[in-house]
Amino acid sequence: MLLNVQGQDTFCYTGGKAFNPELPTVVFIHGAQNDHSVWTLQTRYFAHHGYGVLAVDLPGHGRSKGAPLASVEAMADWLLALLDAAGVQKAILVGHSMGSLIALEAAFRAPQRVAKLALVGTAYPMKVSEALLDAALNREQDAVDMVNIWSHSSIAHKPSSPGPGFYVMGGSRRLMQQVSRRNPEHKVFHTGFSACNAYANGENAAKSVACPTLLLLGKRDMMTPPKAAAALSQAIAGCQVQQIDACGHSLMAEQPDAVLEALYGFAGR
Repeated sequence: MLLNVQGQDTFCYTGGKAFNPELPTVVFIHGAQNDHSVWTLQTRYFAHHGYGVLAVDLPGHGRSKGAPLASVEAMADWLLALLDAAGVQKAILVGHSMGSLIALEAAFRAPQRVAKLALVGTAYPMKVSEALLDAALNREQDAVDMVNIWSHSSIAHKPSSPGPGFYVMGGSRRLMQQVSRRNPEHKVFHTGFSACNAYANGENAAKSVACPTLLLLGKRDMMTPPKAAAALSQAIAGCQVQQIDACGHSLMAEQPDAVLEALYGFAGR
């Protein structure tokens, strides 16, 4: 589905069902250098079990037009504008990595628009090393390789993927390369990492959250290890924390069924 958001065409995957804003809406927000496709299993299930689904492509990513936005705050404003464009008053926000910061900031800016908050593979502060920032700016393929090595708990086809013959790390690498090819002039990877690195409102935003919140973490995550989410878990009143075994930062690819079970259970409570 295409929406006009802040004057640009924006693509939202709706899970194989026509979007109905009258249903409870779940918005899925991907991380840096990704697109809506990282949520394929989870979004299709939600869409066929009573929810309206919007899995967004952020500006400059996937099929959405425009340049990538340079700050988490700008992306949160964009997300709220997307809800307006879709005719959605209130939604469950599910964000992965950079997307979790976007969801958190959106909840801070417009708490009345957020029914529940699920932060997947999250951390605050979400600092990025100088070496990785430099690679993302000047040697993008090196950055892609570094992130994929650190984001997966195994290089094997199984048990890192439930689909025989499907190469989880290779699929993630190709997706990141595709995002780069679509917008080579915008340095999408570096823009996203810089936004995560610079975001400074996480503690204030977390303290302001009043809706039910889930932190969903990979036990073997090297990009945002579970201990890096401690500040959020302490600041968000009454939040739930769940860790998934045998799983790195790419939770939705490595343990898709466990992620779906956790998110669907949380949404229905």
